[in-house]
Amino acid sequence: MALGGDHTITLALLRALARRKGPVGLVHFDGHIDTWPESFGLAYGHGSPFYHAIEEGLIDPRRTLQIGIRSPMHRDVFDWTVGKGVTIVTAEDVHETGPQAVAEQIREVIGDEPAYLSFDIDALDPAFAPGTGTPEVGGLATWQARAILRRLAGLRFVGMDVVEVSPPYDVAEITALAAATMAWDYIALLTPHAMR
Repeated sequence: MALGGDHTITLALLRALARRKGPVGLVHFDGHIDTWPESFGLAYGHGSPFYHAIEEGLIDPRRTLQIGIRSPMHRDVFDWTVGKGVTIVTAEDVHETGPQAVAEQIREVIGDEPAYLSFDIDALDPAFAPGTGTPEVGGLATWQARAILRRLAGLRFVGMDVVEVSPPYDVAEITALAAATMAWDYIALLTPHAMR
């Protein structure tokens, strides 16, 4: 488990994991797609880790879901991502279908093979997590993210990160609390008697 940093750290973590496990599935909570071929003019940045992870064969895009997406994106980036086989579950999808339906979709896509969980705190609406550098309105409520995670017991998670917490933008440390809670819920998933 890795805590802190921006989403660029996930690429290094997936490279290390792939050396031991090969390509893994990915459950990616985020407000942004993060499959841009470059990020603000940089070949490697916090908007491009999963572009590189797919290109390098670190993750299996057909076993990858992105949950909470709602930021604007170029059509070609969206088309490339979906064309590789990635499943995009927008924040609106979560709001309309509910945590149970989203968890069932995750289970169906991930299957029984190893998977990695990456939680960008801006998957949450800024009302619940203001302490991040790239907030997007209309995001998940903390209870929705937790309800989805709690329904993923039994999946073969082999690693996790929580990223993009920026304390200077925080209000009463609620973002850090939300991030710590997501990490706690992940740890609970790894226990033998975790509840669905």
